[in-house]
Amino acid sequence: MTDREPAFQKLAQDYQAHTGIKVKFELYAPSDAYSQKIRAAAQGSNLPDIFGLLGEKRDFASFIKGGHILDLTPYMDADSGAWRNSLFNKALAVNEFPEENSYGVTPGIYGAPLDITTIQMVYNKDLFQRLGLDPQNPPLTLAEFLDMGEKIKAANMQGMVSGWGEVWMIDCLASNYAFNIMGKDKVLATIRGEVPYTDPDWIKVLTIFEKMQESGVLAGGIVTMINKNAEQLFANNKAVFAFNGSWCVNVYKGMNPNLNYAAMLPPKVSDNFPMAVWGGAGSSFMVNGRAKNKEEAVKFLQWLTAEEQQAYLAETTLNLPANKESLNRIPGILSQFADFMDLATHPNTWEVSEFPQVTEALGRGIHSIIIGEKTPQQLAEDVQRIKERELSKRR
Repeated sequence: MTDREPAFQKLAQDYQAHTGIKVKFELYAPSDAYSQKIRAAAQGSNLPDIFGLLGEKRDFASFIKGGHILDLTPYMDADSGAWRNSLFNKALAVNEFPEENSYGVTPGIYGAPLDITTIQMVYNKDLFQRLGLDPQNPPLTLAEFLDMGEKIKAANMQGMVSGWGEVWMIDCLASNYAFNIMGKDKVLATIRGEVPYTDPDWIKVLTIFEKMQESGVLAGGIVTMINKNAEQLFANNKAVFAFNGSWCVNVYKGMNPNLNYAAMLPPKVSDNFPMAVWGGAGSSFMVNGRAKNKEEAVKFLQWLTAEEQQAYLAETTLNLPANKESLNRIPGILSQFADFMDLATHPNTWEVSEFPQVTEALGRGIHSIIIGEKTPQQLAEDVQRIKERELSKRR
Protein backbone atom coordinates (compact mmCIF):
# COMPACT_ATOMS: atom_id res chain seq x y z
CA MET A 1 0.00 0.00 0.00
CA THR A 2 2.98 2.35 -0.38
CA ASP A 3 1.08 4.35 -3.00
CA ARG A 4 -1.50 5.29 -0.34
CA GLU A 5 0.92 6.80 2.19
CA PRO A 6 -0.19 10.46 1.75
CA ALA A 7 -3.84 9.47 2.24
CA PHE A 8 -3.08 7.38 5.31
CA GLN A 9 -1.00 10.15 6.87
CA LYS A 10 -3.84 12.62 6.34
CA LEU A 11 -6.30 10.23 8.00
CA ALA A 12 -3.93 9.66 10.92
CA GLN A 13 -3.73 13.43 11.47
CA ASP A 14 -7.52 13.74 11.28
CA TYR A 15 -7.98 10.95 13.83
CA GLN A 16 -5.51 12.50 16.25
CA ALA A 17 -7.25 15.86 15.93
CA HIS A 18 -10.61 14.16 16.52
CA THR A 19 -9.66 11.86 19.42
CA GLY A 20 -6.21 12.85 20.69
CA ILE A 21 -4.95 9.36 19.83
CA LYS A 22 -1.85 9.13 17.66
CA VAL A 23 -1.85 6.54 14.86
CA LYS A 24 1.31 5.49 13.05
CA PHE A 25 1.11 3.79 9.66
CA GLU A 26 4.09 1.73 8.46
CA LEU A 27 3.99 0.66 4.80
CA TYR A 28 6.29 -1.85 3.13
CA ALA A 29 7.15 -3.00 -0.38
CA PRO A 30 7.33 -5.52 -1.88
CA SER A 31 4.50 -7.58 -0.44
CA ASP A 32 6.79 -10.50 0.40
CA ALA A 33 8.91 -8.26 2.63
CA TYR A 34 5.82 -7.24 4.55
CA SER A 35 4.61 -10.83 4.93
CA GLN A 36 7.99 -11.91 6.30
CA LYS A 37 7.93 -9.04 8.79
CA ILE A 38 4.46 -10.00 10.04
CA ARG A 39 5.38 -13.68 10.43
CA ALA A 40 8.52 -12.75 12.36
CA ALA A 41 6.55 -10.38 14.60
CA ALA A 42 3.99 -13.11 15.33
CA GLN A 43 6.72 -15.57 16.29
CA GLY A 44 8.23 -12.97 18.60
CA SER A 45 4.83 -11.92 20.03
CA ASN A 46 5.59 -8.42 18.79
CA LEU A 47 2.77 -7.69 16.35
CA PRO A 48 1.45 -4.12 16.12
CA ASP A 49 -2.03 -3.26 17.37
CA ILE A 50 -3.38 -3.49 13.82
CA PHE A 51 -1.87 -5.37 10.89
CA GLY A 52 -2.70 -6.83 7.51
CA LEU A 53 -2.29 -10.48 6.58
CA LEU A 54 -1.34 -11.65 3.10
CA GLY A 55 -1.74 -15.32 2.27
CA GLU A 56 -4.21 -18.15 1.94
CA LYS A 57 -7.13 -18.90 4.23
CA ARG A 58 -5.10 -21.60 6.02
CA ASP A 59 -2.51 -18.94 6.97
CA PHE A 60 -5.31 -16.74 8.29
CA ALA A 61 -6.64 -19.66 10.32
CA SER A 62 -3.22 -20.42 11.83
CA PHE A 63 -2.88 -16.81 13.05
CA ILE A 64 -6.34 -16.99 14.66
CA LYS A 65 -5.59 -20.30 16.36
CA GLY A 66 -2.32 -18.83 17.61
CA GLY A 67 -4.25 -16.06 19.38
CA HIS A 68 -2.81 -13.36 17.13
CA ILE A 69 -6.16 -12.07 15.78
CA LEU A 70 -9.14 -10.68 17.68
CA ASP A 71 -12.66 -11.88 16.85
CA LEU A 72 -14.50 -8.75 15.67
CA THR A 73 -17.94 -10.36 15.59
CA PRO A 74 -19.25 -8.76 18.83
CA TYR A 75 -18.27 -5.32 17.53
CA MET A 76 -19.76 -6.02 14.08
CA ASP A 77 -23.06 -7.09 15.67
CA ALA A 78 -23.33 -4.24 18.21
CA ASP A 79 -26.01 -1.57 17.69
CA SER A 80 -28.19 -3.96 15.67
CA GLY A 81 -25.29 -4.82 13.39
CA ALA A 82 -24.54 -1.22 12.35
CA TRP A 83 -20.87 -1.83 11.48
CA ARG A 84 -21.54 -5.13 9.71
CA ASN A 85 -24.45 -3.70 7.70
CA SER A 86 -22.41 -0.76 6.42
CA LEU A 87 -19.93 -3.07 4.67
CA PHE A 88 -20.24 -5.22 1.54
CA ASN A 89 -21.10 -8.83 2.38
CA LYS A 90 -18.59 -10.04 -0.20
CA ALA A 91 -15.86 -8.07 1.53
CA LEU A 92 -16.76 -9.42 4.95
CA ALA A 93 -16.85 -12.99 3.62
CA VAL A 94 -13.09 -12.97 2.98
CA ASN A 95 -12.54 -12.33 6.70
CA GLU A 96 -15.25 -14.65 7.99
CA PHE A 97 -15.14 -18.26 9.11
CA PRO A 98 -18.61 -19.87 9.00
CA GLU A 99 -20.03 -22.63 11.17
CA GLU A 100 -18.28 -26.01 10.79
CA ASN A 101 -15.52 -24.56 8.61
CA SER A 102 -12.81 -27.00 7.54
CA TYR A 103 -10.10 -25.02 9.36
CA GLY A 104 -11.47 -25.66 12.86
CA VAL A 105 -11.71 -21.93 13.60
CA THR A 106 -14.40 -20.62 15.95
CA PRO A 107 -17.04 -19.01 13.68
CA GLY A 108 -16.71 -15.26 13.40
CA ILE A 109 -15.44 -12.21 11.51
CA TYR A 110 -11.73 -11.66 12.09
CA GLY A 111 -10.89 -8.68 9.92
CA ALA A 112 -12.24 -5.31 8.79
CA PRO A 113 -12.15 -4.77 5.00
CA LEU A 114 -10.59 -1.48 3.96
CA ASP A 115 -11.54 -1.70 0.31
CA ILE A 116 -12.96 -4.15 -2.20
CA THR A 117 -11.73 -5.35 -5.54
CA THR A 118 -12.85 -7.31 -8.55
CA ILE A 119 -10.50 -8.82 -11.11
CA GLN A 120 -11.90 -8.78 -14.62
CA MET A 121 -10.93 -7.32 -17.99
CA VAL A 122 -10.47 -3.86 -19.47
CA TYR A 123 -10.28 -2.81 -23.11
CA ASN A 124 -8.84 0.21 -24.91
CA LYS A 125 -11.61 2.15 -26.66
CA ASP A 126 -9.26 4.05 -28.98
CA LEU A 127 -7.64 0.84 -30.21
CA PHE A 128 -11.12 -0.63 -30.73
CA GLN A 129 -11.88 2.22 -33.11
CA ARG A 130 -8.60 1.72 -34.97
CA LEU A 131 -9.57 -1.94 -35.42
CA GLY A 132 -12.98 -0.94 -36.80
CA LEU A 133 -14.79 -2.22 -33.71
CA ASP A 134 -17.55 -0.60 -31.69
CA PRO A 135 -15.99 0.77 -28.47
CA GLN A 136 -19.39 0.58 -26.76
CA ASN A 137 -19.73 -3.16 -27.40
CA PRO A 138 -16.88 -5.32 -26.12
CA PRO A 139 -17.03 -9.08 -26.82
CA LEU A 140 -19.55 -10.90 -24.65
CA THR A 141 -18.66 -14.47 -25.65
CA LEU A 142 -15.37 -16.29 -26.03
CA ALA A 143 -16.12 -16.88 -29.72
CA GLU A 144 -16.47 -13.12 -30.30
CA PHE A 145 -13.25 -12.52 -28.39
CA LEU A 146 -11.29 -15.14 -30.35
CA ASP A 147 -12.59 -13.76 -33.66
CA MET A 148 -10.81 -10.49 -32.89
CA GLY A 149 -7.44 -12.24 -32.99
CA GLU A 150 -7.03 -11.96 -36.77
CA LYS A 151 -7.74 -8.21 -36.73
CA ILE A 152 -5.31 -7.68 -33.87
CA LYS A 153 -2.55 -9.60 -35.67
CA ALA A 154 -3.24 -7.87 -38.98
CA ALA A 155 -2.94 -4.46 -37.28
CA ASN A 156 0.34 -5.56 -35.66
CA MET A 157 -1.09 -4.87 -32.20
CA GLN A 158 -0.72 -6.71 -28.91
CA GLY A 159 -3.88 -8.48 -27.74
CA MET A 160 -4.44 -9.17 -24.05
CA VAL A 161 -1.74 -8.43 -21.48
CA SER A 162 -1.69 -9.62 -17.88
CA GLY A 163 0.74 -10.55 -15.15
CA TRP A 164 0.57 -14.25 -15.96
CA GLY A 165 4.18 -14.66 -14.92
CA GLU A 166 2.57 -14.61 -11.47
CA VAL A 167 0.77 -17.95 -11.27
CA TRP A 168 -2.13 -16.70 -9.14
CA MET A 169 -3.36 -14.42 -11.93
CA ILE A 170 -3.61 -17.20 -14.50
CA ASP A 171 -5.23 -19.41 -11.85
CA CYS A 172 -7.76 -16.64 -11.33
CA LEU A 173 -8.94 -16.65 -14.96
CA ALA A 174 -8.91 -20.45 -15.11
CA SER A 175 -11.23 -20.64 -12.09
CA ASN A 176 -13.47 -17.96 -13.64
CA TYR A 177 -14.00 -20.22 -16.65
CA ALA A 178 -14.35 -23.31 -14.47
CA PHE A 179 -17.24 -21.63 -12.63
CA ASN A 180 -18.80 -20.64 -15.97
CA ILE A 181 -18.50 -24.11 -17.52
CA MET A 182 -19.24 -26.44 -14.58
CA GLY A 183 -20.53 -24.28 -11.72
CA LYS A 184 -19.24 -23.74 -8.21
CA ASP A 185 -20.37 -27.10 -6.78
CA LYS A 186 -18.34 -29.12 -9.28
CA VAL A 187 -15.29 -26.88 -8.85
CA LEU A 188 -15.37 -27.41 -5.09
CA ALA A 189 -15.96 -31.13 -5.59
CA THR A 190 -12.74 -31.18 -7.62
CA ILE A 191 -10.87 -29.51 -4.78
CA ARG A 192 -12.26 -32.10 -2.35
CA GLY A 193 -10.97 -34.85 -4.64
CA GLU A 194 -14.39 -36.08 -5.75
CA VAL A 195 -14.01 -34.99 -9.40
CA PRO A 196 -10.71 -35.51 -11.29
CA TYR A 197 -8.95 -32.80 -13.26
CA THR A 198 -9.20 -35.15 -16.24
CA ASP A 199 -12.99 -34.60 -16.26
CA PRO A 200 -14.18 -33.32 -19.68
CA ASP A 201 -15.25 -30.00 -18.18
CA TRP A 202 -11.71 -29.32 -16.94
CA ILE A 203 -10.37 -30.20 -20.39
CA LYS A 204 -12.73 -27.53 -21.77
CA VAL A 205 -11.31 -24.99 -19.30
CA LEU A 206 -7.71 -25.76 -20.28
CA THR A 207 -8.56 -25.76 -24.00
CA ILE A 208 -9.66 -22.12 -23.70
CA PHE A 209 -6.03 -21.06 -23.21
CA GLU A 210 -4.95 -23.12 -26.21
CA LYS A 211 -7.61 -21.40 -28.33
CA MET A 212 -6.60 -17.97 -27.06
CA GLN A 213 -3.01 -18.55 -28.11
CA GLU A 214 -3.95 -19.97 -31.50
CA SER A 215 -6.32 -17.08 -32.24
CA GLY A 216 -3.76 -14.35 -31.60
CA VAL A 217 -5.64 -12.56 -28.82
CA LEU A 218 -2.82 -13.07 -26.29
CA ALA A 219 0.10 -10.67 -26.20
CA GLY A 220 3.55 -12.04 -26.89
CA GLY A 221 5.51 -13.06 -23.80
CA ILE A 222 2.45 -13.15 -21.56
CA VAL A 223 3.64 -16.28 -19.71
CA THR A 224 6.65 -14.44 -18.28
CA MET A 225 5.02 -11.03 -17.94
CA ILE A 226 4.81 -9.42 -14.49
CA ASN A 227 1.73 -7.33 -13.86
CA LYS A 228 3.56 -4.01 -13.60
CA ASN A 229 4.88 -4.47 -17.14
CA ALA A 230 1.43 -5.50 -18.33
CA GLU A 231 -0.02 -2.35 -16.78
CA GLN A 232 2.57 -0.18 -18.50
CA LEU A 233 1.79 -1.74 -21.89
CA PHE A 234 -1.95 -1.21 -21.54
CA ALA A 235 -1.63 2.29 -20.08
CA ASN A 236 0.59 3.34 -23.01
CA ASN A 237 -1.93 2.18 -25.63
CA LYS A 238 0.21 -0.82 -26.57
CA ALA A 239 -2.40 -3.52 -25.90
CA VAL A 240 -6.08 -3.90 -26.75
CA PHE A 241 -7.09 -5.81 -23.60
CA ALA A 242 -5.81 -6.41 -20.09
CA PHE A 243 -6.82 -8.89 -17.41
CA ASN A 244 -6.38 -6.95 -14.19
CA GLY A 245 -7.99 -5.89 -10.92
CA SER A 246 -9.89 -2.76 -9.98
CA TRP A 247 -6.69 -1.35 -8.46
CA CYS A 248 -5.62 -0.70 -12.07
CA VAL A 249 -7.76 2.47 -12.14
CA ASN A 250 -5.30 4.16 -9.82
CA VAL A 251 -2.28 2.65 -11.59
CA TYR A 252 -3.40 3.67 -15.08
CA LYS A 253 -4.20 7.19 -13.96
CA GLY A 254 -0.63 7.59 -12.73
CA MET A 255 0.79 6.19 -15.96
CA ASN A 256 -1.54 7.86 -18.47
CA PRO A 257 -4.34 10.17 -17.22
CA ASN A 258 -5.80 10.35 -20.74
CA LEU A 259 -6.19 6.60 -21.24
CA ASN A 260 -9.58 5.89 -22.85
CA TYR A 261 -10.75 2.50 -21.60
CA ALA A 262 -13.62 0.59 -20.01
CA ALA A 263 -14.16 -2.51 -17.88
CA MET A 264 -15.81 -5.74 -19.05
CA LEU A 265 -16.42 -9.28 -17.86
CA PRO A 266 -14.22 -12.07 -19.24
CA PRO A 267 -16.12 -13.30 -22.34
CA LYS A 268 -18.30 -16.25 -21.37
CA VAL A 269 -18.15 -19.76 -22.81
CA SER A 270 -21.37 -21.18 -21.48
CA ASP A 271 -24.87 -20.07 -20.55
CA ASN A 272 -25.24 -22.91 -18.04
CA PHE A 273 -23.63 -21.00 -15.17
CA PRO A 274 -22.78 -17.32 -14.63
CA MET A 275 -19.27 -16.05 -15.21
CA ALA A 276 -17.57 -15.60 -11.85
CA VAL A 277 -14.85 -13.05 -11.10
CA TRP A 278 -12.47 -13.01 -8.20
CA GLY A 279 -13.36 -10.26 -5.78
CA GLY A 280 -14.20 -9.28 -2.27
CA ALA A 281 -12.02 -7.54 0.28
CA GLY A 282 -8.98 -6.11 -1.45
CA SER A 283 -7.22 -5.11 1.76
CA SER A 284 -8.20 -5.94 5.32
CA PHE A 285 -6.94 -5.03 8.76
CA MET A 286 -6.81 -7.38 11.76
CA VAL A 287 -6.54 -6.42 15.43
CA ASN A 288 -3.77 -8.06 17.42
CA GLY A 289 -5.48 -10.48 19.80
CA ARG A 290 -2.83 -9.80 22.46
CA ALA A 291 -2.59 -6.03 22.06
CA LYS A 292 -3.01 -3.81 25.11
CA ASN A 293 -4.90 -1.32 22.97
CA LYS A 294 -7.49 -3.72 21.53
CA GLU A 295 -10.51 -1.54 22.25
CA GLU A 296 -8.83 1.59 20.85
CA ALA A 297 -7.74 -0.37 17.78
CA VAL A 298 -11.30 -1.53 17.10
CA LYS A 299 -12.61 2.02 17.44
CA PHE A 300 -10.04 3.23 14.93
CA LEU A 301 -11.05 0.56 12.41
CA GLN A 302 -14.70 1.48 12.86
CA TRP A 303 -13.81 5.10 12.12
CA LEU A 304 -11.56 4.17 9.17
CA THR A 305 -14.30 2.10 7.53
CA ALA A 306 -17.05 4.69 8.11
CA GLU A 307 -18.64 6.47 5.14
CA GLU A 308 -16.67 9.73 5.21
CA GLN A 309 -13.21 8.16 5.53
CA GLN A 310 -14.08 5.50 2.97
CA ALA A 311 -15.21 8.13 0.48
CA TYR A 312 -11.97 10.06 1.02
CA LEU A 313 -9.87 6.94 0.41
CA ALA A 314 -11.86 6.09 -2.72
CA GLU A 315 -11.47 9.61 -4.14
CA THR A 316 -7.73 9.89 -3.37
CA THR A 317 -6.49 6.33 -3.99
CA LEU A 318 -9.10 5.21 -6.57
CA ASN A 319 -9.76 1.93 -4.78
CA LEU A 320 -13.32 0.68 -4.35
CA PRO A 321 -14.59 1.40 -0.82
CA ALA A 322 -15.69 -1.47 1.43
CA ASN A 323 -18.43 0.78 2.84
CA LYS A 324 -21.56 0.52 0.68
CA GLU A 325 -22.68 4.03 1.60
CA SER A 326 -19.63 5.57 -0.12
CA LEU A 327 -20.25 4.21 -3.61
CA ASN A 328 -22.06 7.31 -4.88
CA ARG A 329 -18.81 9.29 -4.59
CA ILE A 330 -16.51 7.11 -6.70
CA PRO A 331 -15.32 7.89 -10.27
CA GLY A 332 -17.22 6.40 -13.22
CA ILE A 333 -14.62 3.89 -14.40
CA LEU A 334 -14.27 2.56 -10.86
CA SER A 335 -18.02 2.05 -10.60
CA GLN A 336 -17.83 -0.28 -13.62
CA PHE A 337 -15.83 -2.68 -11.48
CA ALA A 338 -18.34 -2.36 -8.63
CA ASP A 339 -21.15 -3.31 -11.03
CA PHE A 340 -19.92 -6.91 -11.07
CA MET A 341 -19.49 -7.34 -7.31
CA ASP A 342 -22.53 -9.67 -7.22
CA LEU A 343 -20.56 -12.12 -9.39
CA ALA A 344 -17.53 -12.03 -7.12
CA THR A 345 -16.06 -15.10 -5.46
CA HIS A 346 -12.65 -15.88 -4.01
CA PRO A 347 -10.78 -18.99 -2.85
CA ASN A 348 -10.55 -17.46 0.63
CA THR A 349 -14.35 -17.65 0.89
CA TRP A 350 -14.64 -21.30 -0.20
CA GLU A 351 -15.07 -23.98 2.44
CA VAL A 352 -12.18 -25.98 0.99
CA SER A 353 -8.81 -24.99 -0.43
CA GLU A 354 -6.68 -26.62 -3.09
CA PHE A 355 -3.21 -27.97 -2.36
CA PRO A 356 -0.60 -25.30 -3.25
CA GLN A 357 1.28 -27.92 -5.29
CA VAL A 358 -1.80 -28.51 -7.43
CA THR A 359 -2.47 -24.80 -7.95
CA GLU A 360 1.16 -24.24 -8.92
CA ALA A 361 1.15 -27.18 -11.35
CA LEU A 362 -2.08 -25.96 -12.95
CA GLY A 363 -0.80 -22.41 -13.46
CA ARG A 364 2.64 -23.45 -14.73
CA GLY A 365 0.98 -26.07 -16.90
CA ILE A 366 -1.23 -23.47 -18.58
CA HIS A 367 2.01 -21.67 -19.43
CA SER A 368 3.09 -24.90 -21.14
CA ILE A 369 -0.16 -25.02 -23.11
CA ILE A 370 0.28 -21.43 -24.29
CA ILE A 371 3.86 -22.03 -25.51
CA GLY A 372 2.88 -25.35 -27.13
CA GLU A 373 4.76 -27.73 -24.84
CA LYS A 374 1.68 -29.58 -23.57
CA THR A 375 -1.85 -30.32 -24.68
CA PRO A 376 -4.81 -29.70 -22.37
CA GLN A 377 -5.21 -33.46 -21.93
CA GLN A 378 -1.56 -33.93 -20.95
CA LEU A 379 -1.74 -31.13 -18.42
CA ALA A 380 -4.95 -32.51 -16.91
CA GLU A 381 -3.29 -35.89 -16.42
CA ASP A 382 -0.19 -34.28 -14.87
CA VAL A 383 -2.26 -32.21 -12.45
CA GLN A 384 -4.41 -35.17 -11.47
CA ARG A 385 -1.32 -37.23 -10.63
CA ILE A 386 -0.12 -34.46 -8.31
CA LYS A 387 -3.60 -34.20 -6.81
CA GLU A 388 -3.72 -37.92 -6.07
CA ARG A 389 -0.24 -37.79 -4.56
CA GLU A 390 -1.21 -34.96 -2.19
CA LEU A 391 -4.49 -36.65 -1.27
CA SER A 392 -2.64 -39.85 -0.38
CA LYS A 393 -0.27 -37.87 1.86
CA ARG A 394 -3.23 -36.34 3.69
CA ARG A 395 -4.82 -39.75 4.17
